[in-house]
Amino acid sequence: MKKRKSLLISCCSVGIILGIWTAASVGGVLTSTGLVPSIQSVIKALVDLTGNGYKGSTLLEHLGASFFRLLTAFALAICTAVPFGLLSGQNDKVRAAMEPIVEFVRPLPPLAYYTVLVLWMGIGNGSKICLLYIACFTPIYVACVAAVTKIPASYTDVAATLGANSKQIFWKVILPYAAPDIFTGVRTAFGHGYSTLVAAEMVAAAAGVGWMVLDAANWGRTDVIFAGIFVMGVTGILFDQLLRLAERKLVPWKGKL
Repeated sequence: MKKRKSLLISCCSVGIILGIWTAASVGGVLTSTGLVPSIQSVIKALVDLTGNGYKGSTLLEHLGASFFRLLTAFALAICTAVPFGLLSGQNDKVRAAMEPIVEFVRPLPPLAYYTVLVLWMGIGNGSKICLLYIACFTPIYVACVAAVTKIPASYTDVAATLGANSKQIFWKVILPYAAPDIFTGVRTAFGHGYSTLVAAEMVAAAAGVGWMVLDAANWGRTDVIFAGIFVMGVTGILFDQLLRLAERKLVPWKGKL
């Protein structure tokens, strides 16, 4: 019942936004300037992008190029940030070594160091993946460290008293306790990485949803811009739902400790 009510409220909020947009489009309040396209023109652009593509690539090819870069960086970030984060949470020396680097990079806007990455790694996918990797790494690392450091000492003390060794304490106590927060960091990292995707595709890209939106902006194609934003938003929501599903399957004890 509660989920249905929440879903109804969400649908109503989306309906109100679409209603205002439609009314403004019909009245010409927004669309007369050409800066905001009508819903009909955005739908037409989506259909055209799906069938004919944009600048020689179909919409699926643009999505494939973007998700190759994003998912490669995302997977690398998970494989490195989770071990480093868990280790830093348990070991003060490792945390002291990692924190200055992470805290320095974390607040920097991506464009501040993207030019340096391009100079070092060239204009290919390497610099783009590296940029997305940095964007995804820090949220996961911070979440892992916070998750481990907040584990009550009594949990590990009781396990040690019952005869568990350090390896068993990690797998049976630390990791299960930290897993919900790790997933929160992973979901945050994906959103951060996706928002950095446009910046990653600014330099010498010829395909990708972010590049498509930027190129359309150069030509004043607001219908393509809005269509690209819509595609990015929907695919982002779908991937987040997949992460939520994985969380429910892998961490069923979330909220019950």
